[in-house]
Amino acid sequence: MQPPAAKGAGDSAGENREAIVRARGIKVGFGATNIIDGLDLDVYRGEVLGVVGGSGTGKSVLLRTLVGLLPRRGGTIEMFGVDVDSANTEERRAVERRWGILFQQGALFSSLTVKQNIQVPMREHLQMPQALMDELAELKIAMVGLNPDAADKFPSELSGGMIKRASLARALALDPDLVFLDEPTSGLDPIGAADFDDLISKMRETLGLTVFMVTHDLDSLFSICDRVAALGNKKILVAGDLKTVIENPDPWIQEYFRGKRARGMAARISRS
Repeated sequence: MQPPAAKGAGDSAGENREAIVRARGIKVGFGATNIIDGLDLDVYRGEVLGVVGGSGTGKSVLLRTLVGLLPRRGGTIEMFGVDVDSANTEERRAVERRWGILFQQGALFSSLTVKQNIQVPMREHLQMPQALMDELAELKIAMVGLNPDAADKFPSELSGGMIKRASLARALALDPDLVFLDEPTSGLDPIGAADFDDLISKMRETLGLTVFMVTHDLDSLFSICDRVAALGNKKILVAGDLKTVIENPDPWIQEYFRGKRARGMAARISRS
């Protein structure tokens, strides 16, 4: 397990760390219903933050809101010190180049090869010759542990684990400082999930990445997350190291971390 790290928004332990994402008073809804209401959260440079919550609590909604894919009804978001609401188009594009996203099902373009999928962000944000884009795409493919022959395959020719890795390669196309991962180990068998956790950990160590990871995977929380933010009642219930989160008396947190499916995780954390 990672050593205990600073706590989340509103916790004094995090005051001396650099927050590259600062969300305050976030409100997001659909129709007459607010899914998120009054949410505060910081993401600190260099950490792996695991975001958990029950089904329908808004974990993926939060991720998509932070990257601007869903509109907010209220609140503010700062990315790398830039208020995204007051930023001009050039400033926003500069900020967007500093993050990458891996969506839950990969979201690869089915009509493009793996190499072409990886090059989509390059074409959108950069101007470079095709030969250089090919070289960079091949580098990203190797970086995520795919064989070179995956470059010319289409998503339909890939296994679930290969799709996840190809999607991660695309998220890393612009050498981001921050990556957003939406359920990166969902649909993978335990061995594949553990391998993917190891890959994320190595990417963080070698590239200095900050990772915002929505997950249900208890093993991922235990093995690679520095902090955990638990989402419920339309806001963050608690954010901190796993021990801090597990000690929170909220009924959902207690069931999640101490229930039958947890298989002694609380005891493992207490002993660590």
